[in-house]
Amino acid sequence: MNFLEIGVPALNIAVFAVFVIATMTIIVKVTSGSNKKSASAFYTGGAQFSGTQNGFAIAGDYLSAASFLGITGAIAFTGYDGLLYSIGFLVAWLVALLLVAEPLRNTGKYTMADVLSFRMENKPVRLAAAISTLVISFFYLLAQMAGAGGLVSLLLGLNGDLPQNIVIVIVGALMVAYVLVGGMKGTTWVQMIKAVLLVAGAGIMTVWVLAQFGFNLSNVMDAALVKNKDAGAGLVPSFAQGAKYKDPLAFLSLATAIVLGTAGLPHVLMRFYTVPTAKEARKSVSWAIGLIGSFYLFTLVLGYGAAALVGNKTINGLPGKANAAAPALAFFLPGQGTPGSIFLAVISGVAFATILAVVAGLTIAASASFSHDIYNSVMRNGKADPADEVRVARMTVLVIGALAIFGGIFAKSMNIAFLVALAFAVAASANLPSILFSLYWKRFNTRGSIWSIYGGLIISLVLIIFSPAVSTPIGSKTKLASAMFPDASFAWFPWDNPALISVPLSFLLAYLGTVSTGKKDSDYPLKQAEMEVRSMTGAGAEGAIAH
Repeated sequence: MNFLEIGVPALNIAVFAVFVIATMTIIVKVTSGSNKKSASAFYTGGAQFSGTQNGFAIAGDYLSAASFLGITGAIAFTGYDGLLYSIGFLVAWLVALLLVAEPLRNTGKYTMADVLSFRMENKPVRLAAAISTLVISFFYLLAQMAGAGGLVSLLLGLNGDLPQNIVIVIVGALMVAYVLVGGMKGTTWVQMIKAVLLVAGAGIMTVWVLAQFGFNLSNVMDAALVKNKDAGAGLVPSFAQGAKYKDPLAFLSLATAIVLGTAGLPHVLMRFYTVPTAKEARKSVSWAIGLIGSFYLFTLVLGYGAAALVGNKTINGLPGKANAAAPALAFFLPGQGTPGSIFLAVISGVAFATILAVVAGLTIAASASFSHDIYNSVMRNGKADPADEVRVARMTVLVIGALAIFGGIFAKSMNIAFLVALAFAVAASANLPSILFSLYWKRFNTRGSIWSIYGGLIISLVLIIFSPAVSTPIGSKTKLASAMFPDASFAWFPWDNPALISVPLSFLLAYLGTVSTGKKDSDYPLKQAEMEVRSMTGAGAEGAIAH
C-alpha cells in the first residue's frame, strides 16, 4: 500500500490546526493576568495545582509520543519484547512514588539540583546536575521530534528527507512558542487536557479492536500471526521472549534503564514542585499511576491490533515505519475511506498535541536547569534578579529548541520508544544514585555526588555512542538498519542500552567518592540533619505543610 493512500492531507492539516489553535488559546487564557516575570510562575506555575490536576499533568507529561506511537509499533513488530516497554514504564513509577516523590518535594524548590546541593558545596554540584539535566532532556527531545517528523509526514503524505525535516523544524518552533507564552502554568493545563484526550482515544481504539475479535485478546494475537506469516524477516511478531532481544543480558539492561530511569528524569521530578504540599505530591503520583497503568494496558491491544488489521509489511512501508502503527490502525478500524480518514485525523491530532505538550515540559525543565542552576546559582552566586533569571530561561528555550530540531533530523527514522529508553539509561546512571544517596545516606558528600553524576553521565554516553544504537557493529557484514548511522561501523559495545553496566558503576562511584574523602560525615552535618528532618516531615518546605 502506498503511503499517499493513508488519510486525507487537507483534513489532517485542518485537525492539526484546530488542536494547535485550541491549545494555544488555552495557554493564553490560563496565563493571562499572572506574573510572567516571576521565577516561581515560570518554573512551577506558582505551585497552585491540586494533586489530582498534577496527576493528570504528570500522565500528560509521561505519556509521550514514545508511549503511544513507539510502544504500539514495538509490540506490533516484536510482541513480548515490545511489551517490556509498557510494563517497565509503569513499574518505574513505584520507585518514584515510594522513594523519591515526597522527600524531593519537601527538600527542593524548582529543580533537581536544589535537592542535590542542599547539604553539599553549592556550585560544583549544581553545575553537574544542570549538565546532566540538559543532556537527558536533549535525548528525550530527540525521541519526541523523531515522532513528530514521522507522524506529520505520514498524515500529510510527505515522503523523503526534506519534507520530514521541514516538519521537525515547524514542530520545534511550535514547542518554543508554547513555552515562551505559557511557562509551566500553561504547559500544565495543556498536559492535563492532553492526558484525558490520549487515554480516552487509546481506550476507544482498544474497545474497537477487541470488538472486532469478539472481545478476546487471544483472537487478536492469533490474527496478528496469521496476517504476518508471509511478511518477511523482522516483520513477524512473536509471543515468546527473545524476538528482538535474543541476549538475556541486553534484555535485562533495557529493563534496568526503564524501571530506574523515571525517578531520575528532570522534567518528571520538576512536576512535584507544582503542588502546594507533600500530601498533594503523593496524591498526584497515585493519580498518575492509575492513568498511566490504564494506558499501557491499552498499548498491548493496540500493538497486536495494528499487526492483525494493518499488517507489518504495510506499516513498514509508511513514513515513520513502526512509529506509524497506531495512526495506521486508526485509519483501518472504521474501514478506511472517509470514516477512516476522519478517525485517523482526530487520533493523530491527539498524538500531535501529545508531542507538543511533552516537548514543552522537557524544554521548561532544561531551561530552568540552565537559568536557575547555572546562571543564577553558579554565575551570579544566587543573587540574580528573578526577572533576569526568567529572561535567561526564555533565551535558553530558543537554544534548546534549535538543538532539538538539529538532533531530531538525524534520529527521525529510529523507534522512539527505544530513543526514550536511552534517555532513561542516562537518567538512571547520572541522577538516580545521587538523588537516593542525598536523601537516605548521611555520610554522602560533594565528591561522591560529583563522581556519580559525571561518571554515570560519561559512562552511559560513551557506551551509547559505541553501541548498535548509533552505528553498525564492527565486523558486521550487513548494515544495521535500526542504527542512527547505519553506514558507519564503530560499535564495539554489544547491547543497545548500557544501563546494566552504567547504573551499578555510577552507584559504585558515588560510594567510592564519598569514602575516599576520609570524612566520617557529610560536608555540612547541620545541613544534612536539616535535610533529613525536612525531607521526612515537610518542615520548612516550600508552601504549606500537610500530612
